[in-house]
Amino acid sequence: MPSEGAPAAALRRGLWRRFLQIGLLFAVLTGLLLGAAGSPGWFWAWIYIGVYLVGTLVNSLLLLRRSPETIVERGKAAEMAPWDRWVGGLWGSSYFLALPVMAGLDQRLGWSGDLPLAIHLLGLGCFIAGFALFGWAMLENAFFATVARLQRDRGQRVCSSGPYRLVRHPGYLGALLQCLAVPLVLGSLWALLPGFAAAGLMVLRTFLEDRMLSRDLKGYRSYLKRVGYRLLPGVW
Repeated sequence: MPSEGAPAAALRRGLWRRFLQIGLLFAVLTGLLLGAAGSPGWFWAWIYIGVYLVGTLVNSLLLLRRSPETIVERGKAAEMAPWDRWVGGLWGSSYFLALPVMAGLDQRLGWSGDLPLAIHLLGLGCFIAGFALFGWAMLENAFFATVARLQRDRGQRVCSSGPYRLVRHPGYLGALLQCLAVPLVLGSLWALLPGFAAAGLMVLRTFLEDRMLSRDLKGYRSYLKRVGYRLLPGVW
């Protein structure tokens, strides 16, 4: 942690800002799910929110010990690559807006019927795995921001430890798993439509960010030679 004074005060303000953002996100997400479902007693919605919240708290505590600056960075309204304004925006709209609303309406109107318990549990397991991979990538990479940008102001450098030894964008792989898992947790086949849209946008974001880093980040081309795959070892 930095010494007391202006840097420490700025760090505390940044942490509070990010934690308020996370609190607002959970409030809105819960409201969308239960509001669209028309019932506060939707069991699988509360399971999803509960697991998501516990995972976020654990990840935040680990980041506070290891790299609080990463939390602050993720809360900044920073400049981003021009293409990420629409790719990231569409992804957020698909995952955090369209998906919960579709799942809630499905729950209210019974479009998908009652799916087997095994489907819910499969989705929950994949969601936890995806979230764990996403969190691991964030812990390893101090430059893991919410937007695609080259962080010259923070002296960005290539991360090649942890899951980055296997693929170049493990956090995005974790996010992609979550996009496809959440509809199964909630028991909504119709929510797979925005889920697949969000997953496709994440693949596109991976391609565009990989190209940006290859062009602009020192040492990334050497990293390309050592780690040849973006998301899936042996595939892509």
